[in-house]
Formats: sequence, structure tokens, C-alpha cells
Amino acid sequence: MRERWLEERHHEHYYKLAKKLDYRSRASFKLMQIDDRFKIFREGDSVVDLGACPGGWLQVAKERVGDGGRVVGIDLRRIRPMDGVVTIVGDITEDSTLIKLTEVFEGKADVVLSDMAPNMAGHYSMDHARSIDLCMYAVDVCDRALKKEGKLVMKAFMGDMFEDMLKEVRTRFRSVKVHSPAASREASSEMYVICKGFLANRNVRLVREEPAADAAGTEFTIKGNLI
Repeated sequence: MRERWLEERHHEHYYKLAKKLDYRSRASFKLMQIDDRFKIFREGDSVVDLGACPGGWLQVAKERVGDGGRVVGIDLRRIRPMDGVVTIVGDITEDSTLIKLTEVFEGKADVVLSDMAPNMAGHYSMDHARSIDLCMYAVDVCDRALKKEGKLVMKAFMGDMFEDMLKEVRTRFRSVKVHSPAASREASSEMYVICKGFLANRNVRLVREEPAADAAGTEFTIKGNLI
């Protein structure tokens, strides 16, 4: 009972602090603590936040990269506007969404963030597997939209697929570390994977496929082609 009481107090502390400081989510403090320890952001960086709604991580990213940086949030849901941040409603598995992203940056991002979590089914192995799938989607975005030597911070749930996921991520980055910030709930299985030194060894070119001449008037399709 005491452990549960302490956990509730821990959660309530960051919830109240987020309200007091006008952050949209208590998760903002997780990203602050990660950046304080691992030095993720630099002044002027371009940052993309995947699954960014309601925008707590966007707020922190914008503060840390300053007025010279660019911050873009992507989510299937509309994100309430905030000063100095671009938001895109779209699916990160679609190249059309990533093309919009690279157009905003006029190139690629310095940092990719993902605090994405699956809709919880209440079955741990299923929720874990879905979490790992979301991580691999974030890695796929890096292959398409992250600069060489860039950084990735993403959330994952611990489970039997976690180590295999880390092995795959280590083929993309020079440094991969696992961390649990103080703002995370002690009873939570969530961990954050901190990746630096993107190798850019599996870059994917985003290509708009123009309609065939005999198909004038139809919409083009978008594909990712390996280069």
C-alpha cells in the first residue's frame, strides 16, 4: 500500500508541476531530464516529434533549440497550435507525410523524437509487441528523414522483444543507451532508448511518382525507394 501511495504522489507531483508551468503534459519533464543528461538538443537544431499530441515534448524541444531552430510535430490527431512550432496531421508510415516534413525543414532533421505508445489492449505481450512496432516505425523515419550523425529518442515497453529491437537499432547508430528518467513512474515498464551518431547507412529516398500520361487527372502515389 505504501509503494502505491508513493507512486501516486510521484505522478501527482509532475502532473501539478506541468499545470503550474503551463506544459501540456507531465511527459515534458521526462524529455527535460533526458536532455539534461544526454545533451540531445543544440541551438538551431531541426527536430521532429512523432506522435506529438498533445504537445508537451514539442514545447520542450522548442525551448531548447531556440528561435533559430525548427520544430515539427506529427500526429494522426490535430495538435493545438503553439508559437514557433509546425504541426502536421498525418501517418508516419506514409511517405506523403514525410515529404511534407522534409519540405518544412528544406532537408532533414537533426533529432527525431518519439514518445508514442500503443492503444493499450490490457494484454502485456500484445502491448509490448505494438510498442516495439512503433519503435521500428520511428527508426524507419530516421532512415528517411534524419541527418547523418543525428539523434533519436524513443519510448519502448520492456519485454522479450526489447533486446532484439536494440540489436537492430545498433546497426543504425554508433551509440545506443537505455534510460529511465526520474519523471517516469517507478512501476512503469517504459524505458527510453537514447541513440546518437546516426550512420545513415540505409537511407531511403522519398519519391513522388508522377501519373502516367494516359492517366492524366489521377492522383500521384508516393513510394520510398532504397538508394
